Amino acid sequence: MKQTNPNPSPALPLSGEGVAAPHTPTDPHPDKGGLGGVSLSLILNKRTTAPATDSVALAYDERKRSRLKVTLASGLEAGIFLERGDHLQGGDKLLAEEGSTVVEILAAPEKLIEAIADSPLLFARAAYHLGNRHVPVQILPTDNGGKLRFQADHVLADMVGGLGCTVIESEAPFQPESGAYGSHGGHHHHAEDGPTPDLHNPGHGPHRSVPKIHQFKPR
Repeated sequence: MKQTNPNPSPALPLSGEGVAAPHTPTDPHPDKGGLGGVSLSLILNKRTTAPATDSVALAYDERKRSRLKVTLASGLEAGIFLERGDHLQGGDKLLAEEGSTVVEILAAPEKLIEAIADSPLLFARAAYHLGNRHVPVQILPTDNGGKLRFQADHVLADMVGGLGCTVIESEAPFQPESGAYGSHGGHHHHAEDGPTPDLHNPGHGPHRSVPKIHQFKPR
């Protein structure tokens, strides 16, 4: 009589001997967001209004990133871990996971173009054309018109120069206008900041649908 093999899978012994133990991750932050899995002294992941104990200067493109390795003014290396889409501005402060370090975000100087308008009309035209191209712009008042700062782009510089603006190159901290419905340039407000605005009711009263033809009344 043919005997039945009590262990149909010799490669997997019933006793469990020789089977590798499952790997248990020990990294409390497995998603380093492209930081290369490096070990960092501090993890900055919460906004705060507490007094700063350290600082870091970041350019605008760096402040738009929610995952970033930085070197603080004190020399410590830290990692910024924010929710996706959460942007930082100069003056924002982040609390470290260990609970005592508060890091202030500074806007670092960078190469910019300044378009100076000598009249309100020219200022409005230049702002319109830059906004129509979704260009981040910092608006500064002047006595006669206004000044528009944007990241160095000579095509855009030629455009505003063609409108009549005086165009110069500068190096300064860049703090562009934030989105119309957010105070942190794309920062999504969370429960502690109040309810998230409804896309159909962005703080301007109830949503009104497009009127139908019979709703128009003759004057």
